[in-house]
Amino acid sequence: MNTFMLSIPSGFTMFGLKINFYGIISALSYLLGVVITCCLSKKRGLKTEDIITLACYVIPMAVIGARIYYVLFRLDYYTNFVDVFKIWEGGLGFYGGLIGGALAVVIYCAIHKKNFLAIADIVAPALIFAQGLGRWGNFFNQEAYGYLVTNPNLQWFPFAVYIEKLGEWHLATFFYESLWNFITFAVLMVLINKVKFKRNGMVAAFYFILYGIGRMFIEGLRTDSLYLGPIRISQLLSVLFVIMGISYVLFNAIKNKKAQKIPSPEPAQETKVEDEDKK
Repeated sequence: MNTFMLSIPSGFTMFGLKINFYGIISALSYLLGVVITCCLSKKRGLKTEDIITLACYVIPMAVIGARIYYVLFRLDYYTNFVDVFKIWEGGLGFYGGLIGGALAVVIYCAIHKKNFLAIADIVAPALIFAQGLGRWGNFFNQEAYGYLVTNPNLQWFPFAVYIEKLGEWHLATFFYESLWNFITFAVLMVLINKVKFKRNGMVAAFYFILYGIGRMFIEGLRTDSLYLGPIRISQLLSVLFVIMGISYVLFNAIKNKKAQKIPSPEPAQETKVEDEDKK
């Protein structure tokens, strides 16, 4: 058997305190997300100071939303109320974090009189980058993996990952999503500089489309999905993401087409006054 990755440390101890790699990577992903958003702020007429203030709204609410989302679908597991607060042990639902973060942006825009769609455009690339990096926290926590891989020829990383507690190889779905997210990040960084995507909300729409497509397929390979009856919640939300993104793109395309059909008013012609012949 391929013995690569038989023992993956979840963290280390410093001054008697256990520090998990999951927490370090999560914090780093948030930090780099803020940095990227600051770098893109001028693309939508915002300042670095605006982004720092925005982060103070978004980060706490995103973490709270992600945790509430996860716990709500695992109530049978969290019989001890104290365990609900142990986020360093893992258990954050991305879509809950997105809902919490989006609500924070709405509040920020209402208070500071900013355009929500403009902010969404510069947050989208930063968000997908943070997601790509954050998935490596799952690597150290040995979670977010897929179906069992029994073929010895396929038991190698990054196609599969060895789960020590199970003594089995499983599809490395956390890696698949991380790779897809980084590809999506590259695409969004190209789009945000295109003239056609200067309209507020277009970059965010393509984030919805691209991330939704990737997550929809990758979620189907996972063994730890959150369910609502027989339906995987993340797959359902991913489909809604794709529909929302496509709808917004089509809406803008139709709007632009109608605007092109409306003839622009012709400039007023100067009336010529003929001088009367002097007698």
